[in-house]
Amino acid sequence: MGSESDPTRGTPAPGRRVPSHPLARKPAPGAGPARPVRRPLPAGEQFFTPGATGLRRTVERASATPLVFLFQLPRWLMPVVLVVLLLVGLAVPDWRGGVALLPVMAFVAWLAYMSWPSLELRGRLLRVAVLVFLVLFAGTRFGLL
Repeated sequence: MGSESDPTRGTPAPGRRVPSHPLARKPAPGAGPARPVRRPLPAGEQFFTPGATGLRRTVERASATPLVFLFQLPRWLMPVVLVVLLLVGLAVPDWRGGVALLPVMAFVAWLAYMSWPSLELRGRLLRVAVLVFLVLFAGTRFGLL
């Protein structure tokens, strides 16, 4: 059992790095979590894009809390909600279908922006193609095309 004055408590084992973001760190042994955690955050050294400046840094910092919140939801919830909204958007031929597509477009655009630096050309093209499809389809629902 470690004591409060144990100098090795909280220090990583040799050759092991502690994640830099506090939400990705594990609690100290014997200290229970302050709130129940449904699913632990993935291990990682960087929560933000290294060296990001300007708009990317602002968006990443503002997105940290929503990303952690979404990560704590049941894994099936977001895909089900997005598929239902997409199906409503495809099935309803008027402005209500376009309104149902707006959250899907926003979510896809947000995740595309967040993952852009780590993507290769194929991944970037796929995300752009999906967004163009959704924008054009929503445009037909709003009567713009």
